[in-house]
Amino acid sequence: MSESDHGGSETAVSVINAEGTGAALLLCEHASAYIPGRYGDLGLRPEWRQSHAAWDPGALALARMLSTELDSPLVAGRVSRLVYDINRPPEAEAAMPVRSEVVEIPGNANLTPAQRAERVETVYRPFCEAVDRLLADRPRAIVTVHSFTPVYHGETRSTEIGILHDSDSRLADVMLAQPAEDGRQVDRNKPYGPGDGVTHSLKLHGISRGLPNVMIEVRNDLLTTLEDVQAIAIELLAMLRPALAAIPAEVTDA
Repeated sequence: MSESDHGGSETAVSVINAEGTGAALLLCEHASAYIPGRYGDLGLRPEWRQSHAAWDPGALALARMLSTELDSPLVAGRVSRLVYDINRPPEAEAAMPVRSEVVEIPGNANLTPAQRAERVETVYRPFCEAVDRLLADRPRAIVTVHSFTPVYHGETRSTEIGILHDSDSRLADVMLAQPAEDGRQVDRNKPYGPGDGVTHSLKLHGISRGLPNVMIEVRNDLLTTLEDVQAIAIELLAMLRPALAAIPAEVTDA
C-alpha cells in the first residue's frame, strides 16, 4: 500500500464516517507519507519518502475497516510525520525530527521558531481541532491505530500486535484479557511504551477528558495486502468490542 492509496492534498486532516454512532473515536495520526509542496522534499533520499519513517504503512486501511465495523468516526492525518508528528507535542524535538532511525531529514535542520510555528498551526492544530469537534458533539473512547517496522536499528521485533496505554489501562486490560489468535504475539506497551513519548494523543485527547483510551500498534509486515488487513481487523475487533462494551455508559453518553 502506497501513498497513492489516499492521495496528495494540502489538507492536513481527513474525517471519515463523521456521523458514526459507535462508542469509539478512531485516530490515525501517521496515515500519510505526503509532503506538502511548500516543504519541497525535506531533502529526503527518494527511497525514504515512502518508508516507514515517513508514515505507518497499512495503518489507514486498518483504521478504515475498524471505523466501518464499529460505526466509529475516524480522524486521519494527511501529512507525513517527518513534516510534523501529530503524536508529539509542539515542544518535543521528535515533533519535527532531524533524524528518524537511520533516516536523515535535512529539511528539518535548523528550523526557525517561525517555521516550527507554521507547521504546528497548519498540521498539528487542524488535527487536534477535528478531534475536539467530534468529542464536543459526543464523548467517546479514544483508539489510535498505528503500524511499526519489523526491524528497528537492526533489532528484529517479535511483537506482532502491541496494545499500548499510559496511566489509563481500562481498554488495554480488557483487550489483553481476550484470547489471542493461535501463535499471535500480542504484548502490552511494546514495541513502544509511555517512556518513549508515544502516548501524547492518548493523554491529550483521552486522559485529559477522563475518556478510556488505547493505542494499537501492528507490525507492518502483517498489513501488506487487503486480505492481511482484513484478517488483522477481525482479530482486533475480537479484542476491541468487549473492551468498548465494558465502558460505563456514563463515560460515553452525551
